[in-house]
Amino acid sequence: MSLLVVGTVAFDSIETPYGKVDQVVGGAATYISLAASYFTNQIKLVSVIGDDFPQETLNDLTRRGVDLKGLQVREGEKSFFWAGKYHNDLNTRDTLVTDLNVLADFDPVLPDSYRNPDYVMLGNLTPAVQARVLDQLNSKPNLVAMDTMNFWMDHALDELLDVIKRVDLLTINDEEARQLTGEYSLVKAAKHILAMGPNILVIKKGEHGALLFLKDRDDQELHIFYAPAMPLMDVFDPTGAGDTFAGGMIGYLAQSDDLSFDNLKRALVYGSAMASFCVEKFSIERLTELDVPRILDRIEGFRRLVHFEKENK
Repeated sequence: MSLLVVGTVAFDSIETPYGKVDQVVGGAATYISLAASYFTNQIKLVSVIGDDFPQETLNDLTRRGVDLKGLQVREGEKSFFWAGKYHNDLNTRDTLVTDLNVLADFDPVLPDSYRNPDYVMLGNLTPAVQARVLDQLNSKPNLVAMDTMNFWMDHALDELLDVIKRVDLLTINDEEARQLTGEYSLVKAAKHILAMGPNILVIKKGEHGALLFLKDRDDQELHIFYAPAMPLMDVFDPTGAGDTFAGGMIGYLAQSDDLSFDNLKRALVYGSAMASFCVEKFSIERLTELDVPRILDRIEGFRRLVHFEKENK
């Protein structure tokens, strides 16, 4: 199944308690595409970069089955750049620099071969850009997934709510779910968000895992599943972990083409597994050196982590 990925392809400079790197490859669409490439080789990327972006990275994406016809390259301009510093707990960070550069006036244009995707992942961008992509589709995908953040809740709430109405699956973190709904209980927040349009919601909780909510459209029953995060010896860089999670999840769904609750649960675990790899090294380095056996071994680790036998009495 084909997967359309929309988001940033960018540079990051990152400082954590475990080191510092400058001008490394980042961006939501980069992480999503790399994670998804282990499950499907029919990825169509929509983004924009300057002519400063490394050709080596673009070549690697192509080798992994990522179609770059939808990637705009602006000659003489610079790619989007973000710099941040993480606190000791790695859950909080300070943004030091945000240079939009080519992203400031990004108008996505979908090639004709992109307009009938089976699955869509709208990475974190302005709601206006996300809507523009949906407007160019010729057919309804099997699933449209969307990621967003609190910045758009603060500065473009009406546009954000309009796009949320048009998607099947929304991914946000727990803080954003509470902000969007005004509900502290994540179950109440989930019911509120699912009433906005999507029938699937994933609430990310960082090192504490992720929650999956599915609203049955027939009987309105709320199905809930929790996937833990993998306990790791070393966490070097959480940048891109949420996007990697989304990429692993949507990539698995595109591969399996099964939207049953049981398969959504599996997809959540696959997303968590990919995110657990991402944080083990800086930037995209860990994602570029994986293989399927390692991923399956990590999945088995998740199975052992949560498996228990019911006591017989």
